[in-house]
Amino acid sequence: MKIATWNVNSLTARLQHVLDWLIANPVDLLCLQELKMTDDKFPLEVLKSAGYEAASFGQKTYNGVALLSLSPLREVQRNIGGFEDEHSRVISATVDTPTGPLRVVNGYFVNGQAPGSDKFAYKMRWLDALRDWLRAEMAAHPRLVLLGDFNITPEDRDSYDPVGLKETIHHTTEERQHFQALLQLGLVDGFRLFEQPEKSFSWWDYRMLGYQKNRGLRIDHILVSEPLVPEVRSCTIDRVPRKWEKPSDHAPVVMELGS
Repeated sequence: MKIATWNVNSLTARLQHVLDWLIANPVDLLCLQELKMTDDKFPLEVLKSAGYEAASFGQKTYNGVALLSLSPLREVQRNIGGFEDEHSRVISATVDTPTGPLRVVNGYFVNGQAPGSDKFAYKMRWLDALRDWLRAEMAAHPRLVLLGDFNITPEDRDSYDPVGLKETIHHTTEERQHFQALLQLGLVDGFRLFEQPEKSFSWWDYRMLGYQKNRGLRIDHILVSEPLVPEVRSCTIDRVPRKWEKPSDHAPVVMELGS
């Protein structure tokens, strides 16, 4: 079974990219972030024609998340339970797999803008709520995957310039502590289960030849609960779509699970 996460930075602009990528990479489950569209604009029929059932949680202009699955999606939930939020950032569902039910939580984490800002304070509240909610989710669903655009570099090696960017957004001690708190719940960074090339990033700025110079960050992650760790066969970043014309600034991250 293959699972992928991809911040497409506007599904309106990148729908054909998604369809083309799925033809070349027919994953079982694709989690999208930053749809930037309302649910009434979501291309359900187009995706159905491509073989995927989908569930979306959209928002005009900003945010928005979706699940695309070859298998039926059940117990779909939108946003963090018990946390009042006007933004569309989380969508969860259960899919049945050969090794048992899998709970999938797809998140577009708060960016946070800058340390000390109101948006950074919102990010901290949001992360607190996510952790508390996930604790209950993991108790109810031992086989759980949390994936998406986290807007956090977990370690210095996840940034092209850890010294120059120290304590800036995505690199702050507070953000990294929150990432560690998620791991302490019993989640494992799937990408780091394997030896990876140095300077492996999933996001590159459009400006100043960010991609061409590999001035990137690894902020897109797939975390798996401990019962799933023995099933993880690989976890890689697919840089190919970042080379396409008018690409998203993020690349897909793909994990393979096997019995």
